[in-house]
This record gives sequence, structure tokens and C-alpha cells, in this order.
Amino acid sequence: MSGPVIACLAALLLSPDALFMRLSGMGGAQMLAWRAPSMALIFLFAWALTSRRRAADRASLLTGAGATVMICQFGNNVLFPTGIALAPVAVMLMGVATVPVWAAVLSRVLYGEATSRATWVTIAAVLAGIALAVTGDTPVGLDGSSLLGALCGLCTAAALALNFVTLRHNPELPLLLAMGVGGLAAGLLGIALTGPAQMGDGAVWAILVTGLFILPVSFFSLSYASRHTPAAVVSLFMLLETVLGPLWVWLGTGEAPSPRMLAGGAIVIGALALYLRHGAREKARGIRGREALEPGPQRPEPARGP
Repeated sequence: MSGPVIACLAALLLSPDALFMRLSGMGGAQMLAWRAPSMALIFLFAWALTSRRRAADRASLLTGAGATVMICQFGNNVLFPTGIALAPVAVMLMGVATVPVWAAVLSRVLYGEATSRATWVTIAAVLAGIALAVTGDTPVGLDGSSLLGALCGLCTAAALALNFVTLRHNPELPLLLAMGVGGLAAGLLGIALTGPAQMGDGAVWAILVTGLFILPVSFFSLSYASRHTPAAVVSLFMLLETVLGPLWVWLGTGEAPSPRMLAGGAIVIGALALYLRHGAREKARGIRGREALEPGPQRPEPARGP
């Protein structure tokens, strides 16, 4: 299974995350206190079961790449619920939607990896679709809280992009361990901010669905895909959550999406579908080209008489 297909499936799995966050009825710090440690413990347990080089894995956390992934995981886990609590969802989502741009720029600056023209065109189309989806007829006021929320969205996007870029160019890094430690640190912060007395408020079952299943499977798959395809491509498919999330909320709570959301979502999904089709064609063309260059089987020369 190719990297883009894995990223697409992971993003589809991630898309109902917002529905379960809404069903939980929890605040930002309380969601962090449940989601981050649940996901982190799954990662750490899986690492403990599968790792055959535990000492080397632990040592790799002290490298620049290991520290980068842990910090990115901590920041992503903390900033996303904080931004949702501070600003209108539209403002936050527009900040997070810049993740493929961050990924393309960071890949170029840090590792010299160029981004294809097809990827840039798809990024532009996806950003246009998301802008249409999250901007309503009533303009959003940019007060201090909204500006802080927008900054959280931009920083979340940068953290996600840097995480994918680092994992792609450091294949020896134990992603389960690094992501688990970073998420666990974020979860401990959430528990400290929430307090034991408030941990049981709301629908705990709903937040556990995200923390124990949706987040671990989807983020591991996205991180794994980043090792087999450019980070900008993985980031593109993450944005499926932005347009499919409101549809899941509609099905689960009856909050119908606006016509602008539906139109923007159609643009995003159509652009990504065309991108996948273009990638499949390019891969098939490359295979045919290699086959054409390979020499055919050698025919034995006819035997010659004396």
C-alpha cells in the first residue's frame, strides 16, 4: 500500500474526532488530560512489545531528531484544544489548514527536498476549498482571543509539519517511543490543569474512543506514511478532517453544515481524489518506463557447424 493511500485512510479515520470531542462535553484542558495520555500509553505499550533495541531507542531520544519529535507531539497535543477553546472554530481551522505549506517549506529548508508542481496546485485548491468551507456570511471578529486562537492554529500546523518532515528524514528514529513520550508529557500537563475532581465530568466514554482508538491508529498511520511519501503530501490528506468533521457532527448531533461547508468540502475531496489519480498514473508511467529500458531475455545463438 502506497504512502498517499495510507495517509488518506488515516485521515478518514481521524475525521470523526471532532464529533466525539463534542459529545464528551469537556473543556480543552480536560480533553487534553484524557486524550494525550491515552494515546501515549498505547504508543508506549506497543513500543515495549515490538522493540528489539530498547537501549538504542532510548538513546535516540537524546538526539536532535528525537527531541524534535517529542516537542512537536507535546506542542500539537497542547495547542489544538487550547486554540479551540480560545477562538471560533473557523479561525482555528484556517490556521491548521496551513500544515501542507509548512511541510513543503520545512522539507525544502531543512533537507533540500523539493515539492512537485502537482502538489503545490493541490495545496492551493485545498486551501481555497477550506477557506470557502469555514468562512460564513458573517465576518469573524479579530479580537485578542481570536488572534491567540489563530496563532495556536498556525503553531499546531507547524508542529505537525515538522513532525512529519523529521520522521521522513530520520527512518531510524523509534516513532512509537518518541510520540509516546511527547504525548505523555502533554497529558500530565492536562491532568495538572484539570485537577482530579474534574476529571470525571462529561462523557468520558466519548473522549476515550478518540484517545484509545481514533488518535493512536490515525496518527501512527500518518507518521508511518510520512516515511514513504513527502511530508507535504501526508499533510494534504490530514485536511480531510477539516471538511469531513462537520459532516460527522451533523450525523451525530443534528448540526447541519452550511451550503458553503458542503461546497468547500466538495472542492477539497475532489482535489485530493485527482491528486491520488495523478500519482497512480505517474507511478504506472514510471513502471512502464523502467520495463521498456530493461533488456529482454537473451535468445540463444543457433549452433554453427564446423
